[in-house]
Amino acid sequence: MIKKFALGAMAALVLAAGCTTTDPYSGERTPNRTANAAIIGAIGGAAAGTLAGGDDRRNAAVGAAVGAIAGAGVGAYMDAQERKLREQMRNSGVGVTRTAENEITLNLPSDITFDVDRADIKPQFRTTLVDVARTLQEYPSTTVDVAGHADSTGPDDYNQRLSQRRADAVAQALIQNGVQPVRVVAVGFGESRPIADNATVAGRAQNRRVEIKLVGVTS
Repeated sequence: MIKKFALGAMAALVLAAGCTTTDPYSGERTPNRTANAAIIGAIGGAAAGTLAGGDDRRNAAVGAAVGAIAGAGVGAYMDAQERKLREQMRNSGVGVTRTAENEITLNLPSDITFDVDRADIKPQFRTTLVDVARTLQEYPSTTVDVAGHADSTGPDDYNQRLSQRRADAVAQALIQNGVQPVRVVAVGFGESRPIADNATVAGRAQNRRVEIKLVGVTS
């Protein structure tokens, strides 16, 4: 079963490599957004409910595609990745938190990533995601869980859909900038996981966010 999952995920990775279109005038090859979004959905479905790298089949697939970290070396590997991310995210508004020896979480507040009630990434923030993607390419032996969150304003089902669209948008941006699709899962949690009090304006602002959780895959 593990082998089948790994082969399927690797097939998705190969497919992603071919998911580009060619401009007939310039000859420039650019990512096919529709195809990449479909890959996000397929991989997300295979790993549904397994965020934070908790599924052995998913870890096997990532390890087969990009290589795993020797168990004893995961701390140093994540230390180096954390230093690089902190350097890149300085003054960007993105929070970098070391949540475990093998886990780093990036907090992307909605006010710097999306306009109100929209799931289109702000143009000025795309440069930040390019920097994140560059580091993720440099440290490939991690799963990349993109989680969308909302405040409690508005209907539950609407908040759920908006948080999913925002998570998908960030995941797609990372993939378009070179992060292997086999590593990425995007899930919207709506208003179910607040980190602050929804009764206050400041609390609701904190709850509207996208988090990118990086977990080292060990051998």
